[in-house]
Amino acid sequence: MLQFEKTNIEGLFVISPHIHEDQRGILKKVYERQAFAEQGINFQVYEELETTSKFGVLRGLHFQTEHAQGKLIRVAKGKLQDVAVDVRKGSKTLGQHFSIELSQENRKMLFLPEGLAHGCLALEDNTTFYYLCTQPYCPGYDSGIYWNDKDLNIIWQLNEKDIIVSDKDQNLQSFQEYLSGK
Repeated sequence: MLQFEKTNIEGLFVISPHIHEDQRGILKKVYERQAFAEQGINFQVYEELETTSKFGVLRGLHFQTEHAQGKLIRVAKGKLQDVAVDVRKGSKTLGQHFSIELSQENRKMLFLPEGLAHGCLALEDNTTFYYLCTQPYCPGYDSGIYWNDKDLNIIWQLNEKDIIVSDKDQNLQSFQEYLSGK
């Protein structure tokens, strides 16, 4: 049975999959539409993506301004610090974030409802993670907030000198710029 744990952000859940382990190996159920619906989550999968990152690679904080994506994130190999930030204007938790370590060992997953920014930091080399998305990636609506934004005050698990960020992610907007619509 899938287990759902609420977080400080409305609609954001930490999920423990159903696991059956015996002498043959492990069977893991990560998604069941009815179980999600019982939690009030209407999660219709559009696509699944797989990403492998080197140690220290930070991706994010990404979101789409239209065709917002709900996401279910899980790690198949390695360890990841996963962060969600509420960027839903009008939300009572706007600007709040939630951080969790997802790993091959703890088998936890994170469900982000539509309207949250997502970022992740690889804590081991060759960390492979999957995310199911409710909408396709739409480059014309791709946006984000700088990973080290002072207003968000996210505590990342690595020193800044050990973090690798793409040129694109180095040039994202600040949270204040996002709020002001620039």
